[in-house]
Amino acid sequence: MLVVMDAKRRLTVPVAASDFKPGDTFEASFDCEESEIVFRKINQDESWLDVLMRCPVPMDDLPPRSRELPKNLNL
Repeated sequence: MLVVMDAKRRLTVPVAASDFKPGDTFEASFDCEESEIVFRKINQDESWLDVLMRCPVPMDDLPPRSRELPKNLNL
């Protein structure tokens, strides 16, 4: 299957090869050995919490949330 990138940097997949529908999500990864980008369809039934737990970036470096009310309310 040949995927084409147009001038607006959009990837076009031939209709005959696609069994996708609008709203499907994909995981993109770069394969250094093959020098190619691989797209894998993500299961829609998958829990968002499972996806978050596989996230390679730790969430520990986020600043703590402030519980105080804003000082100035510009309405």
